[in-house]
This record gives sequence, C-alpha cells and structure tokens, in this order.
Amino acid sequence: MADHAYREPSRSPSSGDVRPKPENSRSLSRQVAVVTGASSGIGTAIATALAAAGASVIVNHRPNPRSAAEADAVVEAIRRAGDTASPFPADVTDEAQVEAMAEAAVERYGALDIMVANAGIEQAAPIEEMSLAAWRQVIDVNLTGAFLSARAAARRFLSQGLRPDVSRAAGKIIFTSSVHEFIPWAFQANYAASKGGVMLLMKSLAQELAPRRIRVNSVAPGAIRTPINADAWQSDEARDALLELIPYGRIGAPDDVGRAVAWLASDDADYIVGTSLVADGGMSLYPSFRGAG
Repeated sequence: MADHAYREPSRSPSSGDVRPKPENSRSLSRQVAVVTGASSGIGTAIATALAAAGASVIVNHRPNPRSAAEADAVVEAIRRAGDTASPFPADVTDEAQVEAMAEAAVERYGALDIMVANAGIEQAAPIEEMSLAAWRQVIDVNLTGAFLSARAAARRFLSQGLRPDVSRAAGKIIFTSSVHEFIPWAFQANYAASKGGVMLLMKSLAQELAPRRIRVNSVAPGAIRTPINADAWQSDEARDALLELIPYGRIGAPDDVGRAVAWLASDDADYIVGTSLVADGGMSLYPSFRGAG
C-alpha cells in the first residue's frame, strides 16, 4: 500500500458525515423532496443534505418496525438541525404505495420538486446458484422501484407545472446508480444488470422529459462506507485491498454522495441533463492498469 499516503479517519457508517451548513447554502429553499430508502446509509446522507440545503424532505423507509425506527431517528436528527423532514413507509416495488408516497409529499408540503430514487439491495451469488427469487427481488427494488418512483414524480411535476420562483426546472429526478452501471461485477449479475438498467432508464427519461423542463440525472457511487458493504472495509486487510482499487486513497463517505445529489438538485446544475455523476475516488479509472503500458 505504499502508493496510498492518505489514510482516512474512522467514522460511523450511519453518521452520514453531517457537517455544519455554510452561510447562504439554502439552494433548495421552498422545495420538496422524496428520498426512497432514506432510513440508513447513502439514503440518510442524501435526505440530510437536501434538508440542509433548505428542502422539506419525505424520508421513505420500508414498512416494518426496524426501518420505521431508523427513519424516525433520521427525521429527528434533521429536525434538531433546524431543518424539515417527515417519515413515510412505502415498499418501492408496490405501485399504489409509491403513488401514495408522492401524493403525501404534496399534501404535507404543498408540492413535489425532487425525487431521489435511492432504494437498493444486493443479493450476491454465483450464477449457477442464483435463484430466480434473488434475481427478481434485486431487479424489483433497484430497477422497477426506480421506475415507479420516477413515474410518480413525473406525474406530479407535469400536473403542477413550472414554479419559477422556486426552481428553473419543473422537477428533478435523481437516481442512485453505481459504478456497476458500466463496470461488470462477477457474482452480482442481478445487481449489475439492475444498475445498467437504471442508467438507460435515466437517459431515456432525460431525453423524454427535458423538453418539459424536467431534469433527470444519476449519481453513481463507488465504494462507500455503509452497512451493506461493511465486510469490504472493517478489517485492515479488506480495507487495504479495497484501497488498491481507489486512486484517491480513501473509501467514500455517505456524505460524499449526499452533497453530490444536493448539487444535482439545485439550479447550479440546471444545464446538467441525462448525466451519471460518478462519485468513486477514481475507481472507474481501472487503477490496476497503472504503469502497465
């Protein structure tokens, strides 16, 4: 590991790496956002970042007691910071529940301006052992859930029309994809296929909706410290092996993704349409080829 002079400080994967808000940072003031899968990990960091930028945020969680308790804790932390959020239980694979979630944003806060389709799962297995149930579950959550969330948001954006005193766009849809939308991932064929699908879903919707002033983009994280991938960084050996794949020399924090999403949702990114913003510390530069000629 001689190439890696930097060693990142330890931090809680559930903390979201929340940082103080700078002055004049309320770029999403008076806007309303829904973040799916926001009760932990990257989703929590996204919800926190959007709220810190001034948005009122629906913190979506799975409809079970554990996820509800986690979402309540996220909402309480956002409110303690002086920002606005409320929880909402919904299974993103259920059409009626997703529609109800989008409608709840309008009922609670008066509009819907931002949809972050973040909910995602993994079910790793060698292809000869991967069950049809595992394939379908990952595709249903990661891809169908993203479609249902985007469709529900687009319906509200088109119904309410442009709100020029709030944003230059009539609405923003942001998908949480992955570097595995373009990097193959052995033993995770279902996950990689779902994220490849998200990439073309995003681009197709961006092409379709841009003339109606709806911006559609993705953020594509690399290795991020979250509970879902704890095995990849909890031991020194695993962390060092992972760092060999990251030229920037540190594992990403959820807040790295949260800030990227908040920027994509703001008018500072108003000319960004149909783009995957890769947040990976250079992982997609294929560092194993460095010096290989």
